[in-house]
Amino acid sequence: MNGSLQLMTIEAFTDKDFQVPLENGCYTVMINPESMKWERSIEYNEEQAPDTNTPSQKYKYTPGDQLNFDIVIDCTGIIDSARTDMPAEIDALKYIMFTYNGDIHRPNFVKIQWGANFVFSGVLTNFDISYTFFRPDGTPLRCKVSLAFKQYISPEVAERLKNKKSPDVSHVVTVEEGMTLPQLCVKVWNDDAYYVQVARYNNLNKFRNLKGIRQLIFPPIIPIS
Repeated sequence: MNGSLQLMTIEAFTDKDFQVPLENGCYTVMINPESMKWERSIEYNEEQAPDTNTPSQKYKYTPGDQLNFDIVIDCTGIIDSARTDMPAEIDALKYIMFTYNGDIHRPNFVKIQWGANFVFSGVLTNFDISYTFFRPDGTPLRCKVSLAFKQYISPEVAERLKNKKSPDVSHVVTVEEGMTLPQLCVKVWNDDAYYVQVARYNNLNKFRNLKGIRQLIFPPIIPIS
């Protein structure tokens, strides 16, 4: 039903393509975040020509996107009478995205999803807990967990970015399940006219079924010849 409550989920994966979910590795938040900060940035080298006072900016690279938000864990029983064990809630979060996974020799990859349209695939970079409410004996009943994630860019995509000679290479776009290349072009540029060029740029022979493709390189400008 439209408008029904959908809770954010944080799901762990053991592979860089986000195809192999971790067993018991999905956490559903108790309360959705009040706000989220999605950061995008561009790195430049400062270059100053002789006999000038103002440096110019030469494009260096575009880092992966970053996502930051807070979630509240409330174990008073008011929100969910079945979830009143604070240590278990914290351990579940740590297991999914913070704890070192010996099978893959690193912490897990994570996908954050809220409803059908918000998906972010990346890795955890920060995990802070602020306890805000306690029982008289000091047992914590409520906390705020501040989380920060960075978009994961696979080594294969990073190598392709490094090898591109064009200075116009911009950023990596995560392919959301079910989206076509024209739809992604509309999302990035508000125009689907460049999908053939994007397919050629990424050596694709398909543009409607992107199943199995997690990331694509989108240059900032692709002139149509």
